[in-house]
Amino acid sequence: MIIDISHHQNPQNMDYDKLSKQIDFVIIRTQYGSNLIDRHYQTHHREFEKRGVPRASYAWVRGVSIDDMKVEAIDYYKRTRDFEPSFYFLDIEERSMDDMRRGVSAYVDKLRELGAKRIGIYIAHHLYENFNLDFDKVDAIWIPHYGKNDGRLNSKPKFPCDIHQYTSVGRLNGYSGNLDFNRIISDKPLSYFTGLLGEDDISHIPSEWSKEAWEWAVAANLLDGTRPKDSISREELALVLRRFNYHINNNRK
Repeated sequence: MIIDISHHQNPQNMDYDKLSKQIDFVIIRTQYGSNLIDRHYQTHHREFEKRGVPRASYAWVRGVSIDDMKVEAIDYYKRTRDFEPSFYFLDIEERSMDDMRRGVSAYVDKLRELGAKRIGIYIAHHLYENFNLDFDKVDAIWIPHYGKNDGRLNSKPKFPCDIHQYTSVGRLNGYSGNLDFNRIISDKPLSYFTGLLGEDDISHIPSEWSKEAWEWAVAANLLDGTRPKDSISREELALVLRRFNYHINNNRK
């Protein structure tokens, strides 16, 4: 189960323990344009992170010019990066400038320049063709299509996408209000979006994720920096785990 949330889902009304047991992935809004920062995005990130739920982020796009799109991208990245989301999604639901294709592309380019590794686009179904966005620039497409919108799955987007948002009135134990429910409908595994890999997902590891993980492990003195492509024995794995435990304990002091 994938849900997306914003400050409309007040943390005071959420039982994170119950919710976390029912979901695989949560996408959390950072902002609505540059000027409206989501009131609860930091709390949502912290609470779901505590419970081991993979998190991505999204930002409603409202830039009125190329330069404005770049400013929004900067604000989005700066406000979100410390939470290390697995994906940065752009939420496209309105025409904020004449040439949305150019504007959204500028937004994506600025996010890449700033360091975002995985970027996706959420595009309203009725705007997909009209906006003609350059989807080749991003790593995932997310489309809402509700059908009856009764909390159950009874529709499918007309256009190709990776994630289908299929209702805005979903219900889960732990929150008394409505939730957006989503499902993956492409051949990408859940791990592609979360960054958490299972045994069957090794072939889907993005090369830059592997490179970043290797550099981090070497910098943290968990690995000695040699033989990056070699397999690892159980004894070597045990050594890495012991070093990791030492690293964590030292950082807590």
